[in-house]
Amino acid sequence: MNLEKVVFSFVVLLAATLNFGFFLGDIADPRVHSPWELYAAVVVNIIALVLKFGDRTQIGAIHLATSLVAVLQLVSAASFLTYWQSQEGEISVRAISTVVSLSGGALLANLVSIALLVIETISFQRR
Repeated sequence: MNLEKVVFSFVVLLAATLNFGFFLGDIADPRVHSPWELYAAVVVNIIALVLKFGDRTQIGAIHLATSLVAVLQLVSAASFLTYWQSQEGEISVRAISTVVSLSGGALLANLVSIALLVIETISFQRR
């Protein structure tokens, strides 16, 4: 068993599940979207991004691109959330909808990354 691949797979899956946990729920209800879960998703996605820098393959480049998209979306979502909370105190329906939508874009990128991970694992088994 390759420990590096285990850690990489763990971080990629954790990034997706944290993002999914924040994304899940009524888009207009700020009570079901924990800011701490969003911040944790940002941190884990940044860790996943750093882990993807070493791979020089074509799939590695696509992994890196999906991670860059996810981090960009999540950092934007966290920035908007922080700004609107500091300005308004309680976050509005419009604001939480924007934050959750950005998180949804990052979730899509995370799912593409997981699909690539599965494809890469299956193709490795066949060699």
